[in-house]
Parts: sequence; C-alpha cells; structure tokens
Amino acid sequence: MTERARAEGRAGVWSGSWVAERLGVELAGDDSLTGLLGLALRRNPKRAHLLVSNVLGKHVPQSPSVVHGHGVALGRRVGDLLGAETAGHAVVLGYAETATGLGHSVADGLGAAPYLHSTRRPVAGVRRAGGFEESHSHATSHLLLPEDPALLAGDGPLVLVDDEFSTGNTVLNTVRALHERYPRKRYVVVALVDMRSPADAGRLEDFAREIGARVDLVTAASGTVRLPPGVLEKGQELVARYEAGSAGAGAGSGAGGAVGRVSRVDLHWPAGIPDGGRHGFTAAHRERLENALPGMAARIADALPADARRVLVLGCEELMYAPLRLADALERTTDADVRYSTTTRSPVLAVDDPGYAIRTRLVFPAHDDPADGPGERYAYNVAGAGFDAVVAVVDSAADTPALHAPDGLLGRLAAHVPHVLLAVVPSYVPHAPHAPERPSMLPEPLRGPDFSSYASDEVGWLLQDFSDVTLEAPTEEREEAIQSGGAHYAESLPVEYQPSEQYQELFHAALDASAARLARAVGAVTEIVLAERSPRPVLVSLARAGTPVGILMRRWAQYRHGLDLPHYAVSIVRGRGIDANALRWLAAHHDPADVVFVDGWTGKGAITRELAAALRDFEVTDRVTGFNPEIAVLADPGSCVRTYGTRDDFLIPSACLNSTVSGLISRTVLRADLVGPHDFHGAKFYRELAGSDLSPAFLDAVSAHYPDVTDAVHAQAKELLAADRTPTWEGWAAVERISEEYGIDDVNLVKPGVGETTRVMLRRVPWKVLARAGAGPDLDHVRLLAEQRGVPVEEVDDLPYTCVGLIHPKYTRGATGADGKAVAF
Repeated sequence: MTERARAEGRAGVWSGSWVAERLGVELAGDDSLTGLLGLALRRNPKRAHLLVSNVLGKHVPQSPSVVHGHGVALGRRVGDLLGAETAGHAVVLGYAETATGLGHSVADGLGAAPYLHSTRRPVAGVRRAGGFEESHSHATSHLLLPEDPALLAGDGPLVLVDDEFSTGNTVLNTVRALHERYPRKRYVVVALVDMRSPADAGRLEDFAREIGARVDLVTAASGTVRLPPGVLEKGQELVARYEAGSAGAGAGSGAGGAVGRVSRVDLHWPAGIPDGGRHGFTAAHRERLENALPGMAARIADALPADARRVLVLGCEELMYAPLRLADALERTTDADVRYSTTTRSPVLAVDDPGYAIRTRLVFPAHDDPADGPGERYAYNVAGAGFDAVVAVVDSAADTPALHAPDGLLGRLAAHVPHVLLAVVPSYVPHAPHAPERPSMLPEPLRGPDFSSYASDEVGWLLQDFSDVTLEAPTEEREEAIQSGGAHYAESLPVEYQPSEQYQELFHAALDASAARLARAVGAVTEIVLAERSPRPVLVSLARAGTPVGILMRRWAQYRHGLDLPHYAVSIVRGRGIDANALRWLAAHHDPADVVFVDGWTGKGAITRELAAALRDFEVTDRVTGFNPEIAVLADPGSCVRTYGTRDDFLIPSACLNSTVSGLISRTVLRADLVGPHDFHGAKFYRELAGSDLSPAFLDAVSAHYPDVTDAVHAQAKELLAADRTPTWEGWAAVERISEEYGIDDVNLVKPGVGETTRVMLRRVPWKVLARAGAGPDLDHVRLLAEQRGVPVEEVDDLPYTCVGLIHPKYTRGATGADGKAVAF
C-alpha cells in the first residue's frame, strides 16, 4: 500500500466502492452505514461479498479509542434500556473470535456487569458450562468455560454481543441452548450493525414468543445488502481471477524486503487478572486492570523507538480486549498515531485499492496449538500501511516456537515493519474446584443374553436397561422437536426402521463385497492400538455404532495374539458429553491409561471433540487422570484421529441397519427424569426383533476372513505405523463449506460419509444426499433409501467423501426447504 493510496483512502473514498462497482452490490440503510462498513470478497458459493467493519479492530487498523468507544456506547444504551436496577444483575456474553473485544467493551459500558466470551480453545482443568456451533464460521465449536459455574445460572438479563446481526442464526442457536439449561426472562442482543434481510426481520419476535422471554436488539446502525441477479457468479469469477494472478495485490506472505528488529517488552501484567473474558471477567478485575494500564502503556512507550510516529498494537485472534486497552492507554501516553487491530482465522481476498476494505494480507501458521489442528492465520492492512512499529500482543499459550519461526507472525511482520515489539500476557488458568462426593457403588455391566444378542464375554454394557420404557417418537415429530429446541436428540428414540426384503438383500451383498476389506481395517487398527497404546488395552466402544467394531477388534487380538481383552460399551451424547458414571466405573476397575475408546468411523469429528472436552471436564470434577481422548476407529475419512484402519470412505455394512446389526440395542438415551446424577445412561434391548437379528452374522462374516488377511494386515499396519497420521480435520472444513454453500446454517445438520448419510436416511428427516460423481456400489443402499423416502441425490464434483447426507434444515411438519420448495417424505 503506497502513501498515495493511504491518502486516497483518507480523502473519503468508500472502502466498499470497488466491490460495489464491479458486482452492483448496494449497501442501503442508515447514513452512518458506509462509515462503519466496507466490502471485500471471499471464495464462497453462497455469499461472495464480506462486510468489513471499520470500528471493530479486527481487519482494519483503527484508533483504539474509537473501537473501545463504540462498544462502551452500546453498553450504555443497554443500561438505559434495562434500567439501573435490572442492569446491575446482567451478564454479558461475547462471541469468539470476532466479538470478544466488542463484548468486553459493552460490559465496560454497563459498568459492573461480569463478562464471559465463548472460546474455541479448550483449557485443561476447566469444565464446560455449555457450548454451541456457529456454522458460517471458519472454526465452529464454541465453548463456554466460566471459572464460576454460577455465572450463567442467575435470572438476570443475558446480553449477547456479536459484531453483526445478519440472519440471527448464531444468536438464536445460542439463546436456545442456554435457555434450555439456564432459563431466564430477558435477553438483549447487541451488535454494531443490524443487517437482517426482510425475510429474517420477524424471526426475533417469533423466537421470543416461542421461548416465553423478552428479547431486545440494540445496534449502532441498520441496513441491508442489495444484491443484483448473478452476483454470486460474478463474485466467484472476480475472486478466481485475482487469486490466479498475484493472490491479490499486496497479499503476500511477507517474504523479501528489509528485515526489522524484533524485541520483547515485559508488561508486568498484574497477577490474578485474566487476559480476557474466556473464564469470566468481573468488576473487581476491571478496576485492577484500569489501575495497571497506565504503567504497562508507559513500559511499551519506553520500549518503542523514539522516532516511531505511527504504531500498530496487534492482538491475536480471541485475545482482543487486553491489546485494545493497552493500545487505548498507549494512545494517551504517546504523541504517536496509535492504531489497533488483530489477527484472524478468516481468509479474505486482498486488493490494493483505496475503494477496497482489505488492502494487504500477511499469511502465517497458527502458533497457539489450536484444538482443531494447524492452519493459516492472517493479518490484514498491516503490510505497506506505513507503520514504524508493531506491538504484537499474544498470551503465553501462543508464545511458541511457531510464533518465532522465520515464517511465523513475528517474521512476517518484521519483513514489512522496522520495529516489532512482542508483549506477552500470561494466559489465565482458573483454580480447579473441589471434587464433589459421589456414591462409591455403581452397578455391574449388563451382558447378553439378558441385554443384547451378543455373547456375555464379547461386551459389557455400562448402561441402564430401558426396555420397558416407551421412548420412540415418529421421525418427523422428533425432528421438529429437536430443531425447535424443544428436545435434545438423546431424550427420545426414532422408531426402528424395518428393512424391506430388497434392502436386506443389499445389506448381504454389501457384506459379501466388503467383509475382507473390513477384516483388514479391523486388524490394522488393532495392531496400531497394541503397538502404540497398550499391550493389554481395555477396549471401550462408544455405543452403539462402535460396539460391533470393539467386538471385532477383541476377536482379532484373540485370534492373532491370544489376548482376552476386556470390552465395554458406554454412552456419549453430543452436547452432553460422555457418561461420567461409566468413567468412574472404568477408573475403579482398570487403569485409565489402558482404556482405548473405539468407534466405527469419523464424520466431521464432532464426537472426537466431544470426548476430548468431556474427559477434560472429568479430570476437573473427579481428579482422575490418564484417560486418553484419542479414539480408535475402523475408518477415518474426516482425518480427525491418528488411530485408524483406513481413511477410505467406504460402506461399513453395520451402518446399513440399526439395532439388528448392533446386538438389538437402541441408541443411548439421556433424559433427566430417567437418568439421575449417579446413574448410567440408558438404552433399550429390542428382544422382539430377534427374528431379524443379523448381529452375530455380521461379526462372523468379517472375522471369518482373519486368516486370509493376516499378511495384508501386517503390511498395512507397518505402513501406517511409519506414516504421518496427524489429523488434518479436512472433513470438518468440508462440512463448514457445505453448510455455507447450501444455506443450512447448522453444521450438525450436515452428516458426511457413507455411514453418517445412512443414519440420516434411517433416523432423521433427510433433505438431500450429495454423492461424489462416479461413486459406485458403496452407495447402492443409500440410493435405495433415497428412492423410498423421495429424497433427491445430487452428484457433486470434488466431494472429499463418497457422500454427504443433509438433514432438513428448517423442518416442521409443513416443511419447506432452504430453497423454498416443499420436500416429499
């Protein structure tokens, strides 16, 4: 970015004009809207344009007093809306990563309100108070990790803060999840801009009536984006053209040019003050921080070069508030022109034009060991912006060798800025609470033939028997209750699908075709477990899909090594975690270090994450360590785990059926009126389906091939043990992309892979199936089910899975799809 270009930008050229002129995009609304927002482009088949805030401090360097001031002003408006007495009981919740600083500033404006922001960084020893998904984001799993579990449990207003209120999906999903757990009478949604379309405008009021609470909206400006016909295609072509050229003018990684000096400044950050709102930030914390800021700003000013006239304070992803307040204090301490922005996960096209919001882009690898795996990170509008110095503020968890590597953030900055100053804020780690007292006696595992059609030595079920309880609901009724927030999927059971004769023939054909392939995968994953995890592992399958795999692994260990391995099945529920009482039973009877959790396959990796988070919670509550969260699976098409037999996405026949290939056991149930705090989760034994049971036949068909595949397993296991099996999470990225492309707005409704797609067809209300072009017999059973249910199958190029099942995104019993068309069931 040249000095002339910066002058043009300051001279009044709107930073959205480049996109508006080329795509015909129009920003309509309040007069202040173009001052608050610019436009940029990203590769996205559903929405090519990106609204870029000029006052958020994320993509566009801005005066810190302006950034903080906008949040404080919104907070004061919330205080006026609530009244002093009610505002005194409010709690503020901000969204990671973009709105963590904005939310904290809103809390400042409210005065005494405690603040919490969601986080994508799980913290060992901290128990979750909740979590939710943000489907349009580049990393969707949000965790709520307050140090004080009672922070969200009060009945005062909850103030939810995001940078932009567009469809409202993220906020409504959050409120629905929290209201189920911590009901209250009032919510206030705060955003810098309200950009809802007319179609979305009434959803907030409808939602408030649905949950029986008041929901207000406070924003700084409002408007809409008007899009001409064909804008998506034009936007895609424009992005492709610029990416194919120079990846956007000025969008380089930072190689070449003079190398600046990198040094470190000690802030003397006060002990006990959190680095932000990840675990909660109270009025007492706020007072101590305010008192400490002038001294810390003075240390930064003293460490800067005397001739520095233009200084950027650069935060790091979720770490927005501490750098913002340091920048704000520095702005008052020095005569330099101080600006503030932060790094981000969001990939955006850079174009060096005064009418475009993202002028330059620095690219560097993540340096805080993110839970969802490695990836690129970005700093926008820093290179070429004329900064004499950059103060990079990171927390201690992000002060890693990757940060200091030649291609790391500091190296990228030093290639463009003469002086780089590193300031490290200590990552706040809450104190672990005392473990509560619990009953010492838990029941022994259930075993066949009294519970399940498996032999008693094949598996012990750490479950309750709910066989006499009516739990089934019609699929459509169940889907509506789940999506409306009225019920969790684990509180009821779908009516068991009874396969037609034609479908059973498909199952047997699939089993004949894949039994040897399955045997190789079983052998390979078992050999990896024995080599890397434990010579005598305790297999713990995740009921129910993991249970046949656990039995087959146990059989392989017995056949090949003469081992008689213990095997149990336990319940894990998305959003609720693993059965903690089952973990207590396992810890009382086995060394947790020997436990290997087993599942059938990975989809997008949601259960992988759920298990890891649940085990962290368990360490806090019970102070039991040693359980390894790494799941062993037969197939890992989503690249979510290190221990697998194959990463191919192929038909595992046990996915074709429900209980009749899983020991006649239902999926697990967790409902408050049936499962007490000291009980195992439950499941049903469908004894009445014994005439249709194929469970033993499935196991026998696969294990019969063990002698034939021994040499192949040895070679496959040797190859896998020598390979780099680091998870790439490419499946999760694909799910995010599909969710956004098809306008679903909830990654939980996207089920990737043959196994997950089959379960959608059997248990949920399917909308459509995406099939990889040219997919063969592995999809015969899916095509048959789709034909029976009137579900379209759409062939897609470049699909990383063989197929993906889409659950109906807006299901009611008078359902219309996201495309506005009725769907047949």
